[in-house]
Amino acid sequence: MDVWLQRISARHPASVVGAAPALSDVDLRIAGGEQVAVIGPSGAGKTTLLQVMSVALAPSVGGLRLDGTDPWDLSHRQRQSLRGRLFLAPQVPPLPPRQRVVTAVLAGQLPALSLWASLRSLFYPRDIAAAFEALEAFDLGDKLFERVDRLSGGERQRVGLARALVSPGSLWLIDEPLSALDPARAHQAVRTLVGRTQAAGITLVATLHQVDVALANFPRVIGMREGRVMFDLPAAQVSRERLHQLYSQFEHELRGDAAAPLQEQAPEPAAPVVMHCR
Repeated sequence: MDVWLQRISARHPASVVGAAPALSDVDLRIAGGEQVAVIGPSGAGKTTLLQVMSVALAPSVGGLRLDGTDPWDLSHRQRQSLRGRLFLAPQVPPLPPRQRVVTAVLAGQLPALSLWASLRSLFYPRDIAAAFEALEAFDLGDKLFERVDRLSGGERQRVGLARALVSPGSLWLIDEPLSALDPARAHQAVRTLVGRTQAAGITLVATLHQVDVALANFPRVIGMREGRVMFDLPAAQVSRERLHQLYSQFEHELRGDAAAPLQEQAPEPAAPVVMHCR
């Protein structure tokens, strides 16, 4: 899927009056089948960028084109159909704690299913082999029938990524997929995402705090700061000088100083599930 952001500015719906926009004058074009990493310090606007691309947040200024179509010019039904071609993985995957892992993974297929098939899949998973193959790609095949609340933080994050491998999306938008992973798992996860999208001609846009992982695995890297694009270059042309300018006053993020990965924590106890119907 081709993505074109035309001088877009965007604000969070809950932002206070007079606050600076989360995105400001962003002009980007990503060709169908490209793999792009977006880096930058906290508060740079990376997550908001994915929200705009996923048609979850309308720009306040400028235009978005997905395969040449402005999604905000479509009817509600047409826009929902378009969203079915997008896969958005948030940093914390929305996994019901009492759900089986196989069901959580196959939720990635829901946009391609009818209402009846979607409801049936909650009780009788229809494509167990596909779920197993997706989990195996992240070394989680043995967790197929585990409950989500029995997983560590890193395992849950990888289950959320496994959803992408079964989804019908032609544009994958992955937000901070490595925050709960150790370095070896992080490189493996990114290599899996990049390899699968390259082989299938799927467009991949991933936001990352791990600069070394982005440079080692993505052909193209976009640097953002304070809602603006600071550079858009082939990975080989991203110099240390550019990185130090991008992360000025945020050097600890460039070094990778952070809290211990979530996968080192014990699984959280089960919590009640609250569902909101729209």
